[in-house]
Amino acid sequence: MNFELHIAKRLVRGDERKKSISGPIVAIAIAGIAIGLAVMILSVSIVTGFKQEIRNKVIGFGSHIQIINFDSNISYETLPVNKNQAFIPEIEQIPEVRHIQPFATKAGIISTREDIQGVILKGIDESFDWSFFEQNMVEGERFFIADTIPGNEAVISQTIASLLRLKVGDDFAMYFIQDPPRARRFTISGIYDTGLEELDRLFVLGDLRHIQRLNDWNEDQVSGFEILLRDYDNLDRVTEQVDDLAGYVFTEDLTRLRVVSIGNRYPQFFDWLELLDMNVWVILSLMVVVAGFNMVSGLLILILERTSMIGILKAMGLENARLRKIFLYQSAFLIAKGLFWGNLAGIGLALIQQHTGIIKLDQASYFIATVPVNLGVLHLVLLNAGTMIITIAMLIIPSYIIGRISPEKTIRFD
Repeated sequence: MNFELHIAKRLVRGDERKKSISGPIVAIAIAGIAIGLAVMILSVSIVTGFKQEIRNKVIGFGSHIQIINFDSNISYETLPVNKNQAFIPEIEQIPEVRHIQPFATKAGIISTREDIQGVILKGIDESFDWSFFEQNMVEGERFFIADTIPGNEAVISQTIASLLRLKVGDDFAMYFIQDPPRARRFTISGIYDTGLEELDRLFVLGDLRHIQRLNDWNEDQVSGFEILLRDYDNLDRVTEQVDDLAGYVFTEDLTRLRVVSIGNRYPQFFDWLELLDMNVWVILSLMVVVAGFNMVSGLLILILERTSMIGILKAMGLENARLRKIFLYQSAFLIAKGLFWGNLAGIGLALIQQHTGIIKLDQASYFIATVPVNLGVLHLVLLNAGTMIITIAMLIIPSYIIGRISPEKTIRFD
């Protein structure tokens, strides 16, 4: 039988502590740990949820990975690549790849009787994955692409619709500055709103064949390919695999291709999201330090309150190291109690927000309408284990005060 653990359990279960001076102090220490863990759980879940929401919105506009002409610049006026590539089936066989689709982009200007707005026409075909835009559709519906002639339906954002005072069913003209200038007329079939205004005010979805005709491309020429993955965490690894398959290949028309991940396509968003991690680490550090100092004060009170017991056990021959173990075990039980209530509070509040969205945000400022929550099992395990280990580690040095307690004086004093 583990003697130290047995004594620690008896001390934790003892009713006399509740009536002693250590009772309120230990209760405060437990409350400090519970509040600290709850704050840490909410901080991590909200920040990771926010990053996930913004990241998914950016990916919705540009996919995880794009394959484009190597000579294309950062603008939306691209050089064509052939749609029929030998590496497409190989990319589709990568387990992490969910979907691959061709696309084309072209800059244009929407003109109404009273307003104009510069936009990007994103051309899509029948293989386009509509799931992102359908989730964010606020009016109307998606359009369907016919096999015969290019359709004149388009999907625009709520931002563009508000700027140009358009609604579902309205027609608008889009002008393309080229030699000679050309124009196309579209009918609005749907309006989406992602809350990411910087991209919402840019993209209009239309039939890819319009861009092919505007650029005098043939039916096999597109701006490139978009690759959607099953999990963002695999982005870097799959990007390398795709680059090995497509990035070093010259096509029949001597065109070399370039593989671009979404992080390199929109670095302003992803660099900003990475900065949020610093805020989380600051909060975690402060909460763990506060919880640790609460338990240090609680431990010292427990030791001082049990001075006579320590003296008796020392007189019976129990070493200082084993005495320290008793109080560290007792502290571990108290920390576990604080962690239990902290998990209950933190996870409970997170689940309430996740299912009700009761706390709202200004979408114009934060790009999302409610506080996002992402509860990850791994995060919870790491937070609990980290808090327990760091807090107990902070108690080791204060526990050495036991070595300074003299059996003679404590027993005589008692």
